[in-house]
Amino acid sequence: MAAVRRRRVVFVLLVSALVVVFFVLLALRYVSDRDGPAAAPAASAPPVPPTLYVDPAGPAVEQVKTYEAVGRTADAALIRKIADRPVAAWFADETTDPAVRARTLVTAAAAAGQVPVLTLYRIPQRDCGSHSGGGAVTAAEYQAWVGSIAAAITGHRAIVVVEPDAVAQAVQGCLSSAERAERYRLLGHAIDTLTANQQLKVYLDGGNPSWITDTARMGDALKKAGVERADGFALNVANFETTTANVTYGTKLSKHLGGAHFVIDTSRNGNGPAKKTSDYDGHWCNPPGRALGDTPTLRTGHRLVDAYLWIKRPGESDGACGKGAPPAGQWWADYALALARG
Repeated sequence: MAAVRRRRVVFVLLVSALVVVFFVLLALRYVSDRDGPAAAPAASAPPVPPTLYVDPAGPAVEQVKTYEAVGRTADAALIRKIADRPVAAWFADETTDPAVRARTLVTAAAAAGQVPVLTLYRIPQRDCGSHSGGGAVTAAEYQAWVGSIAAAITGHRAIVVVEPDAVAQAVQGCLSSAERAERYRLLGHAIDTLTANQQLKVYLDGGNPSWITDTARMGDALKKAGVERADGFALNVANFETTTANVTYGTKLSKHLGGAHFVIDTSRNGNGPAKKTSDYDGHWCNPPGRALGDTPTLRTGHRLVDAYLWIKRPGESDGACGKGAPPAGQWWADYALALARG
């Protein structure tokens, strides 16, 4: 009898334990169902590119105000196509302190949560004495000038385009061998000075598709100038070649540079280039019948093209060429209107 009673006690205890386990599992199931299934880790969204800086001042903005003040509302609306777009700030032979101006620019852009574009254009023997001739007198002066701008924008994001035309003109042959070697050295020094700030994106100018058509030759020159230490190269600055032509040319050039990325100046290429004539200036210097191009953006949809930029400021003259054209870099309202009309 004692053995039977022991077996009954063990059986009761075992059943009780199973009942407890059952209710514990049931409770856990209830909590799980109430809270819902565990969510899978969310896939991280790709970072959203920043927007480019729109300067609230400048000649286009002032022109809009002037037209509105005299009732030329239609013309004011046309110039707004330029005034309301992000355009590059050029640093060249200005008499004001470039460091102060650069610091003011990047500070304002940072406050707006945007990225400015700066163009450095003061290489010695700039433009080989043509319409945009000038530049620093000595190598030391140029290096100090670049250094002052680089120091002023330290700690800020910006896109910097280095010396439009400088490499292509060296390839073209307007410099002696010694002058060409110095130019490459100065460009490399500028790249090294600027890229010390890791928040900058630095692009060395690489001409345009109709200039140095041999991409192997152009690629070799860009290497000599230090492009492989930059973030890539820039194309079509102040020119009119189509975006498609630049993408094709840039992709070929990139192959000579280890897959380097590039940016394209689309400021005035909406109608493509003017027809070449015996007067070469008519092809690239304030040609008539041109139009504003693709809107500046950091979203190009092409893996090698980092941005479409308005590097040349639409409405500013290419030089004193053509009827009524002012000197290079000066605002020309009539030409701006023609570009905006397209």
